[in-house]
Amino acid sequence: MLAHAPFARLGAREARARIARREISPVELTRAALDAARETQASLNAFFLIFEEEAMAAAREAEAAVMRGEATGPLHGLPFSAKDLMAVKGAPYASGSRAMADNIAGVDAPAVERARAAGAILIGKTTTSEFGCKPIGDSPLTGITRNPWNLDKTPGGSSAGAAASVAAGVTPFALGTDGGGSIRIPCAFSGLAGIKGQFGRVPVWPTSATPTLAHVGPIARDVADAAMLFAAIAGYDSRDPFSVAGPVPDVEAAVDAPVAGMRIAWSPTLGYARPDPEVLRVTRAAVERLAGLGAVVEEVETVFGSDPADLWAAEFYAGVGTRLREVVETRRELLDPAVAEVLQAALSQEMRGYYETVFRRYALREEMRGFFERYDALVSPVLPVTSLDAGLDMPAHLSERNLLSWVFYTYPFNLTGQPAASICAGLDADGMPVGLQIVGRALGEADVVRLAAALERVRPTFDPVPPAFRPVPVEVLQ
Repeated sequence: MLAHAPFARLGAREARARIARREISPVELTRAALDAARETQASLNAFFLIFEEEAMAAAREAEAAVMRGEATGPLHGLPFSAKDLMAVKGAPYASGSRAMADNIAGVDAPAVERARAAGAILIGKTTTSEFGCKPIGDSPLTGITRNPWNLDKTPGGSSAGAAASVAAGVTPFALGTDGGGSIRIPCAFSGLAGIKGQFGRVPVWPTSATPTLAHVGPIARDVADAAMLFAAIAGYDSRDPFSVAGPVPDVEAAVDAPVAGMRIAWSPTLGYARPDPEVLRVTRAAVERLAGLGAVVEEVETVFGSDPADLWAAEFYAGVGTRLREVVETRRELLDPAVAEVLQAALSQEMRGYYETVFRRYALREEMRGFFERYDALVSPVLPVTSLDAGLDMPAHLSERNLLSWVFYTYPFNLTGQPAASICAGLDADGMPVGLQIVGRALGEADVVRLAAALERVRPTFDPVPPAFRPVPVEVLQ
């Protein structure tokens, strides 16, 4: 419990405004974030590294700039973290793997570089499953990361530590990555909002092990805070060969845009998923509230003619397996056994079979282009379950699926590259968050954000801070 966490409820936008008014200082905000990061390590295990000295030095510089009345960036003085699948100059860059524990980054990833340039203060690197290969929160390098809503549960992954720390109020937002759902999945399990932009909208560099699937994006308590961080990190970068060169949509303005007249496809299963009843109850209720906002909702049972899990697995695990081939073949004991198994299978693909999946992927993208000629957005659950015990790779009743395919809903939109977001639709009967996914047409981040923000405004009222991490009132402490 964070008994002395004065900023656990403070969102990024409010913190930015209060810093500008000199009501709080970057030094006290950063000090509180560092204290919270350390205090929660024993319970959550959200951080791989904590940058104590560097963060406080940056905070003092940020405070001095405010006191001098200098022009400041849009994220000035706000603490944040970056997942260990992202490079931070001079820091270990292990990607959650013992095989990479001695790897030191020579550069900042573009999103880290841009967040810092906008004034944000990096307090640490967060945990991830090994190379992002599992949608849960554990790795042989860092152990098990836990969910602030219930410490017996996983926060999801692979952006596990990013989600756990934001949900617990350590920082108002964090940078995660998403190669198959790794922002949206932990946001769903942890009651948060996350944005996966159009593929290439936020540059990814150094080159990812999964370069045709990887995204970087924000994780925050609500869509507006996520949009603020997204706006700071998005935009063309010549170092990423897939980087989108066009203008970045104004996602911050989209937060307040009306949704009346939007054509929404609601798909409970995408045609193949097997969601639990509680997931359907909470997500369906959320979608029904759209009618009151003037949106036109149509239920669409089948979005995909077949489950594209094999297309995703062929590309994702082949990429990671190729990057780790030497480790898989000679030092397999260093790897998570479940990860080693899927990487070995991916490496055994025959070239013709692999390229058949590549062309099927192109057909899938064309199928989605046609779908979004009829609709402005697609809404679905994020996950088929509302929680999963920490330490498990997948729900027992979905054990015939592979490490990622049991999630059903997220990986198709890494294959198509479309923008997508996850928000909390409400709580299940056990008080655990349930995620709702919003997918837009290509380059349509603004539509995704406006619909996500509208859905947040009309969801049932609940305290977004997990019970164990709610600040204790001062009078109680006395």
